[in-house]
Amino acid sequence: MRLCRAGEFAERYRAVGCVPPVPAMSVLTRQSESPFRALDWEPTVAQYLEEQHLAAWSGVPRRRVQFAATLTHFLSGMRDTEVCPLYGRHITDLESFCYQLERILPGIPLERRVDGPSGVTALLRSRHTYRARPASKFRYFIWHDADVLLRNDRPLFGRLLDALMGVSAEAEYTSDELLILHRGIFLGTQHLGEYRHDMDGQFQSWLGDKRGNAFWRIVTGLDAPPIELFEIDRLVTV
Repeated sequence: MRLCRAGEFAERYRAVGCVPPVPAMSVLTRQSESPFRALDWEPTVAQYLEEQHLAAWSGVPRRRVQFAATLTHFLSGMRDTEVCPLYGRHITDLESFCYQLERILPGIPLERRVDGPSGVTALLRSRHTYRARPASKFRYFIWHDADVLLRNDRPLFGRLLDALMGVSAEAEYTSDELLILHRGIFLGTQHLGEYRHDMDGQFQSWLGDKRGNAFWRIVTGLDAPPIELFEIDRLVTV
């Protein structure tokens, strides 16, 4: 991931539909509030999210919190955008995941299952519109502490990743409906970083059935989920 150099960030802000910040804030003020030495990294991350999902990790809790809070604030300022937080510290099984998902996405009554007409995949596909308000074009799921479920139930974690990134690819590559860009942002400790080395994990491949056929690969034509793997600590040493 290439970080913005000085002078680039205003153009990046405009590219993602935001107004550049007022230059009155000094670099010294910015640095004192943030653990990161890299300035104005948020537009770069937003630009990467136009093409792929993001898994970001750090072993330092403050860095994870600051990264999540800053990115959430930035994305929330974009036009026609939904930001959907998932608080992973409280997600340890399918019930707790569904409990949160049905409280951030209006739609069908959600059964405690991943697939099927009333499962997680179906609700992820839903799109709620409001009178006199333009339809959303971007939907970001920010899954804090995603590694909690990874450590508690690795197979379920993979199935939920597969559903979220599969629905995203389906909307972009196969749907005739008005496009809404779905992106997952998965945040956690080094356990999340280690998961990227699992070639059968859903950072590297679609989930296959008992015969080895991957549903989302067949539906979308993509060989693997598009995801950027990023170590948050790089923002400290840049």
